Amino acid sequence: MLTACTTSYEETIVALDTYQIEEGFNIDLVAAEPLLVAPVALSFDDKGRIWVSEMPGYMSNMEGNGEQELTGSIKILEDRDGDGMMDRTTIFLDSLVLPRALAHVYDGLLYAEPPYLYFTEIENDIPKNRVVVDSMYAAEGNPEHQPNGLVMNIDNWIYSAKSSFRYRRSKGTWIKEPTTFRGQWGISKDNFGRLYYNNNSTQLVGDYVLPNRLIRNEYLAPKFGVRKNLTDNQRVYPLQPTLVNRGYSTGVLDGDSLLVNVTAACSPLVYRGGDLPLDYNQNVFVCLPEINAIKRNILTFHGDSTSAKQAWEGKEFLASMDKGFRPVSLANGPDGSMYVVDMHRGIIQHTAYSSPYYRKKAKASQIDTLVNYGRILKITAESTKTSSFNTDLLKENLLASLSHRNGWIRDRAQQKLIQNHTPSHIPLLENLVMVEEKSLAQLHALYVLEGTQQLSFDFLVKSALSSNPQVVTHSLVLLEGFVSQDNSKNMLQLFTKLQGRNDTAINLYLASILGSWAKVSQQDFFPLIAGLSENNDSNQILIEALLSGLSGQEEALLDYLKTTDSGGSAFLNVNLLKVMDNKKADNKNRIYKRAFLAEDNRTKGAKIFRQICASCHGINGEGIEGLAPPLIKSEYVSEPVERLALILLHGLNGPVHVNGQRYEFNQAMPGLIGNAALTNKDIADIISYVTNAFSDKPKGITAKNIQELRSMKSKSGGEYTEAELLQLY
Repeated sequence: MLTACTTSYEETIVALDTYQIEEGFNIDLVAAEPLLVAPVALSFDDKGRIWVSEMPGYMSNMEGNGEQELTGSIKILEDRDGDGMMDRTTIFLDSLVLPRALAHVYDGLLYAEPPYLYFTEIENDIPKNRVVVDSMYAAEGNPEHQPNGLVMNIDNWIYSAKSSFRYRRSKGTWIKEPTTFRGQWGISKDNFGRLYYNNNSTQLVGDYVLPNRLIRNEYLAPKFGVRKNLTDNQRVYPLQPTLVNRGYSTGVLDGDSLLVNVTAACSPLVYRGGDLPLDYNQNVFVCLPEINAIKRNILTFHGDSTSAKQAWEGKEFLASMDKGFRPVSLANGPDGSMYVVDMHRGIIQHTAYSSPYYRKKAKASQIDTLVNYGRILKITAESTKTSSFNTDLLKENLLASLSHRNGWIRDRAQQKLIQNHTPSHIPLLENLVMVEEKSLAQLHALYVLEGTQQLSFDFLVKSALSSNPQVVTHSLVLLEGFVSQDNSKNMLQLFTKLQGRNDTAINLYLASILGSWAKVSQQDFFPLIAGLSENNDSNQILIEALLSGLSGQEEALLDYLKTTDSGGSAFLNVNLLKVMDNKKADNKNRIYKRAFLAEDNRTKGAKIFRQICASCHGINGEGIEGLAPPLIKSEYVSEPVERLALILLHGLNGPVHVNGQRYEFNQAMPGLIGNAALTNKDIADIISYVTNAFSDKPKGITAKNIQELRSMKSKSGGEYTEAELLQLY
């Protein structure tokens, strides 16, 4: 491992005249090759320097060879002459394999190099005292579908995309616990603490509620409040035809060969920099590397839900004629700008999923030869003067920085106040929580107190009576840490006062904690649960919040509802029974399942399944919403093995029915026929493993049969449809 190697370069000049950005904005080059190659993520340190993860091993050729070579690195980029262009690079860590994420937290660096999540202290730009935070953070699998992101949320927890775990450090010890499974590549947060993510075919997904509010009941898998498509509009507006994996399929391209809907959406960013025009505050920008563009979405908050709409029809916020422009990550900067990580690579479609059409077109256009590049761009508004990063994070300015217009400054100030806990700050922080005029600072101050373990029950009751609904809701969430018989009477009075406000958001978070308090006084809180559910019978999110907090009291509540005039909502009663049934069958929310289904680790099929198939169908075959249907008890696994082989070879275009349920996806499942790295025996091994692990009828097929089925094309020559398959087998 090579560390702390510094090199200076002449500033690279790159023409950006083919880049079209929304009127009133500027786009400038910050860094380019040879300072960096194939960047995928960045993080700023307290000095405002850019730390970047490089993955030159990802698709450096059409075959994907060299993926596991020690070519990755984490670099520090600096601008020594102050002209806005980076001119020096320091290698912080070298000889890494596909380092995919990094974040400055706890005065050190958290970074992911599969399968590990590491944390290292930093001393004079050299790693020191490295520890393994999670040895299974990004377990064996395809690099398109491994955890990434690493965003520190306002609640002092670190969240990832493509993961069902969150992390934090307390008194030097790392804590890991389950959370909702979110997204594919990239994750972001808004000022309130809600999380946003997406997958390749769905440009913007998010949670309506704060993290972990709806998953405290192990036998409840929420459907209405998390992982929600915030817009059904997946339309894109490219400037030119671009190569996409299934451009041959009907409806993928229009009559001018332009892509119609997203196929590689990634890395949503909630802009919180404070320097763009006011109506851009908390807009969500989404990377569209397949069309060399970035999309803008406008959020609307409804108290118990969130929706989004595209800012414009017919154009994108940023689009380029440069086919090498591959925006794969966005970041809020310490100067208020928005930063774009441009991998600048010809091929970004992993070889495991590349269709024959894609491979042929790539070779013909020679776009596969576009390697060894990398860019970082900066977006600013002409109407606002971006401030250079200065000393706002000096110790004496930290409290004031909690009110800064730039969310990056506020976030870092919060964490530094926690790290450098000063007892004399406690009354100042408590006062700040109550200052309505400083609404941006109130939540940050509240979570500095949480992070330093200085919250009290009496203070939270006081803050829960704030006129700012956001402070109220967070205070209610934090009050769950003080559940006791002694505090229940005061909480009962607080609930009564807050219900009188008839605020949608407040009622939602009241619902989420009522069950926790009922555990110490069911006679006091069950009537509130019944009444709140009746008054909000059509609010499915609120009912999920009630059920989440109940955890283990379902039978008692159901008995209570049968004996009272207030019988609760119909939706509540139905779902109480469902949770009870799940409990009897030990059918837990999958994020709590520690033991996966038995896997035949002796076969190569198991390994290939984890690398290629598990990223969409799940390691335990339960499927992933928005990506792929379940394999468990699927007719396509248990029925004729030739049908399964045809799907693996040639792909499947939806809709598709599994166990009587219809599944529709924006993209087809690609076939493996074009993957030269997979032999007939490999595909036969996958089938052997899948039918053994996910059905009661293990089946086998010979390599010779697989070879014969390669020539059995669908009518379109591409993916099969369900109707075609059912006619054949």
